[in-house]
Amino acid sequence: MTEGANILTGAGDNARPAIAALVGERVRNLRTARRWSLDELAGRSGVSKGMVVQIEAGRTNPSIGTLVRIADAFGVTVARLVEEQRPPEVRVNGPADYSVLWEGPSGGRATLFGGIDEPEFVELWEWVLEPGEEQVSEDHAVGTREMAHVLTGSLTLRVGAVEVRVGTGQTALYPGDVPHTYRNDGGEQTRVHMVVTMPPGEFDRRAQRR
Repeated sequence: MTEGANILTGAGDNARPAIAALVGERVRNLRTARRWSLDELAGRSGVSKGMVVQIEAGRTNPSIGTLVRIADAFGVTVARLVEEQRPPEVRVNGPADYSVLWEGPSGGRATLFGGIDEPEFVELWEWVLEPGEEQVSEDHAVGTREMAHVLTGSLTLRVGAVEVRVGTGQTALYPGDVPHTYRNDGGEQTRVHMVVTMPPGEFDRRAQRR
């Protein structure tokens, strides 16, 4: 997913510092539990060491692309990094619990409703794209799959070299481990609910470059 503007919000802008601090603590705890150095996490995730330092110190709101890379490296969902507490057996989330992790130039947004880390790895998102907005996503961990159901408008979806148009009421199923793009080529707002499933286990991006 593209870097875009650094967006990490809960119920409102006042939540940004607290969530940035929470993300920093979660990243630091996950890294030290694995006895990884900062260089090791940077290498596995493809995120610069300087950025990892800033994130762990809670001094920056990392972009959605950065969060995905770090979560992939640890083998956890993005929700594991941004949710305030480990969910009980039954939990009901509301708008105050959701995290907006991307905002488009015309008012679009990507909202993470929640995620499950054990035993399966699943995330539930809502994407809103205003006319002309586009989000370019990098490849995720090998074996990642996505399902996108269009509630309103239409979605132009590019997966690798394949591009399709998904209309209202249609659902696209596609691999998330290749670069993919979400785009609104229409004249009205596009609203999409998306499910992302990921394989368990850590992901080392350095292996892809060998």
